[in-house]
Amino acid sequence: MSVTTVGALIGGAIDDISGGSPAEGALIGAVTANVLKVVLPAVVTYAVGWGVLRGLAHLREALAIGNKQPG
Repeated sequence: MSVTTVGALIGGAIDDISGGSPAEGALIGAVTANVLKVVLPAVVTYAVGWGVLRGLAHLREALAIGNKQPG
């Protein structure tokens, strides 16, 4: 099953349980699944890149502190 189909099934089921229109819930679920399919990898890539840059900054700072000559 594709992500869109699963999103539509889950959205329709949730909306049907809450008393809404299953068709409207399926549409919202399908759109949400497609948006997340694009946005989630971008967010994860950004977070990993940020973590690497932050780690490199801490490493650079630690090496700079270790290289200081006494007085």
